[in-house]
Amino acid sequence: MPDAFDAMSARIIESLGFPAVQCSGFSMALAAVRPTETDLGRDANLVVTRAIVGAVEVPVMADGEDGFGGPKEVEETIRFFVEAGVAGINLEDQVLGLLGPKRVIPRDSMIEKLVAARGAARRAGNGELVINGRTDALAVAADRTAGLKEAVDRSNAYLVAGADLAFVTAVATMEEARVLVREVKGPLSIAVGMPYNLRTMSVKALKEIGVARVSLPAVAIFAVIRAVTDTLRSIRDTQDFGEIVEKERLCRMEDIGALLKRS
Repeated sequence: MPDAFDAMSARIIESLGFPAVQCSGFSMALAAVRPTETDLGRDANLVVTRAIVGAVEVPVMADGEDGFGGPKEVEETIRFFVEAGVAGINLEDQVLGLLGPKRVIPRDSMIEKLVAARGAARRAGNGELVINGRTDALAVAADRTAGLKEAVDRSNAYLVAGADLAFVTAVATMEEARVLVREVKGPLSIAVGMPYNLRTMSVKALKEIGVARVSLPAVAIFAVIRAVTDTLRSIRDTQDFGEIVEKERLCRMEDIGALLKRS
């Protein structure tokens, strides 16, 4: 599931045959030139998410961040995103908005949020909402072995609490991925295409060992930033379009028309 950060990126993802679209708060924040997801905020996230849902026919998973608060705020967040038409939502245990090293909230606090989210989804009319329970326990750990164990323990607790998927971030090696597949008692999601694992794992390899959902949380936005930068730098430096023509880097109008027209 690649990262959508606006309606057009979502439509591209759909047009290439991906069966679902995930919204990326990180990518949305970058696209809005905001330093972090916290600076983007829930209201702006919802505006982009609604546009994404309206642009595609495949299921959309929202990025609910940390629920934008405690259990009460989580209930409101779930209601808003269900009303926006999403099929699923990501909820994480990372403490957002902090200066300095990353931290995660206590396990019991995240469990409380997930229980609240599941109840709120039913009350909002979508009891089948897919909840992706994300843990950053490995990302914040000083010791990788201890962090991996904590990620497993949290993942299993989140699945019991009502999450449909367990999402572990900062998985850097295939061996870590194998441990998670073996020890997590339910569907597992892992993020790839990140600087820390770009060269150590592939989508194909993760699917082969049984990872249920392979997340690409930043690939699309990074590709856009690089492509726009390289294209405009070429025009600035050469004052012509030779490099663009040679590499066929600009879309043809018929390609754009096909993208804008629903299949």
